[in-house]
Amino acid sequence: MPRQVDYEDRRSRIAEAVCVLIARSGMESVSLRDVAAEAQVSMGAVQRCFRTKDEMLLFALEGISQRVGDRARARIEASDSPESAVTLLDRTLSALALVDPQDRTEAQVWGAFVAQAAVSDQLAPVLRDTYTKLHELLVWLIGYGQDTGELAPALDPSAEAHTLLALTDGLTAQVLVGHHTPESARAVVREHADGLMAERGGGGVMVEG
Repeated sequence: MPRQVDYEDRRSRIAEAVCVLIARSGMESVSLRDVAAEAQVSMGAVQRCFRTKDEMLLFALEGISQRVGDRARARIEASDSPESAVTLLDRTLSALALVDPQDRTEAQVWGAFVAQAAVSDQLAPVLRDTYTKLHELLVWLIGYGQDTGELAPALDPSAEAHTLLALTDGLTAQVLVGHHTPESARAVVREHADGLMAERGGGGVMVEG
C-alpha cells in the first residue's frame, strides 16, 4: 500500500512539473528530460509513471480541468450564509475566467492545453467533458436565479451558459496578452451578470415565445 501512495504522489509531482514548464516556456518545452529535472526524479521514474508523453500530458490536463471545476464550485460553497444568485454568478464567472493574479500560471497552462487540444484527439475529449460540466453548473446557477426571481425569467439558461463560457474563455486569453487587466476583466464579468437581472429586463439570450 505505501508503494501505491508513493506512485500516485510521484505522478502528481510529474504532472505539476509539466504545468510549470508549460507556464514558463510553452507546450513545446515539455520533454521527458526537462520534466524529470523539474520534478526532481529520474527519467526512468517518469517513464514508469507514464508510458508516453501524450499519456503524461493527458494526466496533467485532467488535473487542471479538475481544479478549474473545483474552483468554480468552491466559489458557490464559500459562504455560510445565502448569497444572491447574481453574486454567486459573478464569483463563479470570475473563477472560470482565471483572471486573478494568483491564477495566471493556471491560465497560461489552460490556454496552452486548449490550443494543443485543437490538434489532439486525446486531449480534446477531456476539454469537451470539462466544458460540458461547467455548462451544466452555469445552467443550474441561472435556473437558481430565475427561481429566486433575481434573473430574468425569459432567459434561456442553456444558451446563456454557452455565452458565459465563451465570455470567460475570451477574458482568460485577453488578460494573458494584456488586452484586459484583471480588474477590467472582472468589471466585464460583473456588468454581464448584472445585465441578466430581472429588474433590468435581462441582457442575455431569451427564449423565443
